[in-house]
Amino acid sequence: MEESARAPRHHSEAHELIAVILLSLVAVLTAWCGFESAKWGGDSSVAFSEASAARIEASDADSTARDARSVDIAIYTQWVVAEANDDTELAAYVQDRFSPELTVAFDAWEAGGRQERGPFAMPEYVAPGTAEATTAKDRADALQADALSFNDKGDNYSLMTVLFALVLFLAAIAQRGISLLASRIVLGLGAVIAVVGLAILISFPIRF
Repeated sequence: MEESARAPRHHSEAHELIAVILLSLVAVLTAWCGFESAKWGGDSSVAFSEASAARIEASDADSTARDARSVDIAIYTQWVVAEANDDTELAAYVQDRFSPELTVAFDAWEAGGRQERGPFAMPEYVAPGTAEATTAKDRADALQADALSFNDKGDNYSLMTVLFALVLFLAAIAQRGISLLASRIVLGLGAVIAVVGLAILISFPIRF
């Protein structure tokens, strides 16, 4: 009689021990997910800020290239007028004041027999700031992609936090005044969800 009374008590104690272990383990996993979510979120914010700075840099370089091109066009226009008026002295004077970039394109245009519409149509003409703008844009795009990737990783950890919170809820319910069978079913369900969540969590990248 005494042994039969101890058996249910033993099962009940084992059941409570499993519940406590599950609660403790899931609490640690939940905290870990929160930590990782915060780390990835921080990396995402930094990458977004750097991408924004790179886009501003690209915009500044674009402005520099646009201004340089405008100056070159204005000077080249004076050369065209002098050339049209057969004023070789003025044309030579203006040509001496071409920028290095325009000079390279102009020489290539002359060497090609002036087949193109002008030196600005030549691939040799690259206004100052053009390369810098392209580099900054590429860097901004790469940083934007990194930021979105970091954000997705942080969101994944946040979703796992919700999943483990469900396990905590089920484990807490299992310790309430419900039948032993119902408690075991609820606790078993929570354990299964915890195992699945842990398996998924292992596949996630880690950020320290």
